[in-house]
Amino acid sequence: MPEPRKEVIKTDQAPKAIGPYSIGVKTGGFIFTAGQAGIIPESGNIIDGGIESETRQTLLNIQRILEAAGSSLDLVIKTTVFLRDMADFSRMNAVYAEFFKSDPPARSTVQVAALPKAAAVEIEAIALSGR
Repeated sequence: MPEPRKEVIKTDQAPKAIGPYSIGVKTGGFIFTAGQAGIIPESGNIIDGGIESETRQTLLNIQRILEAAGSSLDLVIKTTVFLRDMADFSRMNAVYAEFFKSDPPARSTVQVAALPKAAAVEIEAIALSGR
């Protein structure tokens, strides 16, 4: 049986880790992303515009990590959404639906007390490896 391998995913197209973690890890045919917020990769700041803008940037960051790993949003099988305020659910959900138009992944959504950089939303994803 082959030895399990862990490949750390790196890309300049997504925000750098703000702690001792990898933004993505590929192993055993799966890709696991770290939780992503609406951080603009070039500046390291949260995008302006509220929950819709933050959700869109968050999902773009996840998309870029997956693409760097040879996968895509079409291969996402599970996401977890962390919201600072559950009152933002319907607005987050409308943007989320733009990225997962058909056969969306399984998902959990929870409200949390706070997120890094005072973000309104953070999303993590598990995807199948595209190669």
